Parts: sequence; C-alpha cells; structure tokens
Amino acid sequence: MSTTATLATLSDSNLAADPNWWRQASVYQIYPRSFSDSNGDGLGDIKGITAKVPYLKELGIDAVWLSPFYPSALADGGYDVDDYRNVDPKLGTLEDFAEMSAALHEAGIKLIADIVPNHSSDRHEWFKEALASPRGSAARERYIFRDGLGENGELPPSDWDSVFGGPAWERITEPDGTPGQWYMHIFAKEQPDLNWSNREIRDDFLKTLRFWSDRGVDGFRVDVAHALTKDLTEPLLSKVELSEANTGTDGFADGSHPFWDRDEVHEIYAEWREVFNEYNPPRTAVAEAWVHATRRARYASPQGLGQAFNFDLLQADFDADEFHEIITRNLAEATATGASSTWVFSNHDVVRHATRYGLPKGGGVHAKGQDGKGWLLAGAPAEELDVELGLRRARAASLLMLALPGSAYLYQGEELGLQEVAEIPDSERQDPSFFRNKGVEIGRDGCRVPLPWAAEGSSFGFGAGDAHLPQPVWFARYAVDAQDGVEGSTLELYRKALKLRRELQTAEELEWVETGNPKVLQFSRHGGWQSVTNFGDEPVELPAGEVLLSSAPLDGKLLPGNTTVWLR
Repeated sequence: MSTTATLATLSDSNLAADPNWWRQASVYQIYPRSFSDSNGDGLGDIKGITAKVPYLKELGIDAVWLSPFYPSALADGGYDVDDYRNVDPKLGTLEDFAEMSAALHEAGIKLIADIVPNHSSDRHEWFKEALASPRGSAARERYIFRDGLGENGELPPSDWDSVFGGPAWERITEPDGTPGQWYMHIFAKEQPDLNWSNREIRDDFLKTLRFWSDRGVDGFRVDVAHALTKDLTEPLLSKVELSEANTGTDGFADGSHPFWDRDEVHEIYAEWREVFNEYNPPRTAVAEAWVHATRRARYASPQGLGQAFNFDLLQADFDADEFHEIITRNLAEATATGASSTWVFSNHDVVRHATRYGLPKGGGVHAKGQDGKGWLLAGAPAEELDVELGLRRARAASLLMLALPGSAYLYQGEELGLQEVAEIPDSERQDPSFFRNKGVEIGRDGCRVPLPWAAEGSSFGFGAGDAHLPQPVWFARYAVDAQDGVEGSTLELYRKALKLRRELQTAEELEWVETGNPKVLQFSRHGGWQSVTNFGDEPVELPAGEVLLSSAPLDGKLLPGNTTVWLR
C-alpha cells in the first residue's frame, strides 16, 4: 500500500466513529514559518511541527489548522501560492508532510489545511504562461485580464483599490515588449485573481482537494471564501458608485458587489461538498468570509462548506453586553442553519487579544476601538498599554470561549499569553501591507513573531540559530519551559481548560442565568456545569458550586474582576 493510501486509511479509521468531530473541536492554528525551526535556518518548518506533536497532544487540542505551507515567494506570508499541490522546499517535502500527518493522527489530532482559491502567485506556472501568451489566449482566460482605459490603454480598467493599498490592477508588458493589458489583484500585485468562471480552474481545485484529502488532510480552511466569483460586466462601477450602492450596515447584503460575496460562489462550494462527501468520514471546511451577518449562513450550510468563521467576538470590546449579544445571536444562527458556531479571538491577521484587552476602549490613537493597530502606528506608547490587565482579561475571555458550544479556534502562542510584538524595526518587517501603506498600516508581523520555546538561547528555543523576525527580550518570561508545570501559568490554564472541555462538552446549547449584575455573564451547559465571567473591575459574590477552574486566583467566596470561573 502506498504512503498516501496508508495515511488516508489511518485518518479515516480514526475519524469514522465520529463524523461530527469538528462541531465542537478545539482547533489550534499553526503559522508554519513561526512555529518551530528544525534545521536552524531561522524559518519554521514541517519537521519542526512534527517534533512538537507531543506538546500539541499534551495541550489537549483536537485539530491543527496549518496556515499555507506551499511554495511561495512570501509576498503575503505564504498566501501567494506557486504550486497548490506541493510543500515549500524551505519548509520541507511531501514526505515530511506525510510524516507530520501520520504523527498528528497517531496522537489523535486532526489536520486542517489552508487553501487559497481566490488567487495564485505571479510565479505560478499558469500566470507565467499567461504573460508569455497573447491577448484572448486560453492561458489568459485562467486569470482576469482587461484592456486599459484611455487613449492607449494607459489607465486601469477601474479605479478600484487593492486591499493592500494602491490600484487593484497591474499592467503587464506583452511578449513583444509593448505595454499591454491589465490583470486584477484584490490583494498584492503578486497575487493575480483567478477566473472562477473558467471550468479549468474549478476542475483543478477539485483535484487539489482530493490530493490533500488523500494525504490525510481532514478539512480545509478556505481563504477569502467570499471573493471567488465576480461580475465584471462593463462598464465597471467606480469606487464612488460602489460606495453609494452599499446600503448595508456591514457590507453588501444583496450579493450585488462585483467581487465580494456574490451568490454564484455557492455553486463552487456545492461542488466542493460533493468531493468532501467522497470520503469517510466527509472532509470538513470552514470559510473565511467577511460578509454581512445575514449572508454568513450560506457558507456554513451542510450543502456548502459546513462552517464559517464568526469574527464577532474578535472584533468586540471586553464587555458583558457585547459578548451576550454576540453569543446569543450566533448560537441562534447556528441552530437555524444546522451549522456549528465558531469562536476566535486571535489569528495571524490581527493584534493578539492579550494586547488588545490592555488598551483603552475607543478614542485616543485607536481608530477602530480596541483593534490595537492605531496604538501600534503611534509607536506603541507603553503608558497606554496595561500588560497585566490585558493578560488577565485575555485569560478570562478564553476560558469563557472554551465553555461555549461550538468549535474554538486558538492561535499559536495565545496559550502562552503572548503579547503583540511592537518593537520590530521597519527594516526587518515582512508584511506587504506595511510597505504598501506606510503610515496607514503597521502590518501583521507583530503576531507572527516565532514562538519562544525556551527562556534562553539566540531564538528562545525556536531553532538553533536566529529567528526570521526579531524576538523581544521579554519573550523569555512567556517561554514554554518557563511555564511548563507552573501552577497558575497561562499554559497550564489552557491545558486544564482543554482537558475539562473535552470531558464536559455535550449538546450544542447553553442557558443564560440571570445574575442581576450587568457586568457578570453566567450560563449553564448540559451536565450541570456553569461558566461565570466578571467583566467588571470589582469583585462579586461567587455562585455556589464546586470550582472546576478559574482564570485567576479566587478570593474566598468572591469572584474577582476580569475573571472567569467554571463551576459544577
């Protein structure tokens, strides 16, 4: 039997007993280049992940979500993919991937792979062929090429902006050396958008889904799931016209945007679902879809991807009323659609929540409340960040989240209580959003700094050499070996919480308990256990019951401020 077949069989046998494992799973996101470096070249790699499987097993997670590991020039942290069915040679080989997959499954951990369908990289063989081919060729039809406006085509086809700043169109030089057509790129210019109206694109991605599923991948996280299909009927609307047409409070609510969240995208995911269902158990998927709240359910339908990320808690302040409203609404949506809720506070794109929660709410330098980016752009003034309060609130919020029905997504390092790294010199930054929008975007490097595994060493145990992004000296006190076995450490809190969560989880329901205090949220779960969070700063009376776990030390019969406790 081949290695591929062996892995697929191993994965299937592990999961066949529970095809719904994903509905309330604890999923740990790994950003491969910053997780663990096995060969000392400064870059995290696949073998580094395999070496840390015992750590992941002891942590108590159910699944690993692997951010892009494909060949890439890293114009966007690996989300510019050169080859969808291979491993970046800087990170390892397909054989290394097979060993990692087998090790994870042997430890009882499922594997979710990031897939990037909206765009390839400009180094993909298809795009290189498109550049070498004439207008109207089959090679160019795989992407979105248009003639420019103006007397000689010198103006882009529309005035749309890229997400990373600058125009969403890039002009090419034709094979004969003359200025030529323009191609569309919603993100970096190195990420040309694929043409999903082309049957060849659809078929090739079905092949990719099977390729990784056959190698033990149990599910997929779908990057920018809401952008694949586009209506580029000319004349293209201007930015002003799009703004005037957007009557929704949180984006287009009717599917009429030319490239965001069009209804036709769900035809693609219906085909993907057919592929997922070829496997036993079916492969899973979760959509990254920043869409109007009323349109999220279609991505999460059983006929589509099955789950969609809910970023509402990630965007909320540490506030009891906000948490109550968000949790209630999302659980109702999940019940209505048959989907499973997802909860997340941190990932590879946002300021770590231990830092966000230590910043003042709104105002000041914070253009978007507690997102932290304004604070970073202002030079990260230390007097505005309460590190201790931020960590205390992050621990409380995370313990609350782990008590909720649905799946919990954790980002590498949050189990250590890591803060955002603000002190990265401009010369060492890597995120293209920083370079394309200087003074407007600080970039996402601060949450992507390699993990500290040891309190000592040139890269705090990340590898034998230095790390590809600079680590601050304060990383030493957050290191794994500084917290391992230490009562009350954030690492031990996560380990205990994840172990208890697995033991306590039952039906995907909760019942709110009236506390009479607007600063306190309390709910009960099946099996007679409860979660209570004090969002205020002053202690409140602790409800009766056996204390199972607390995010901070308790004060007798009082629940301190910014603390969550689980009771039975």
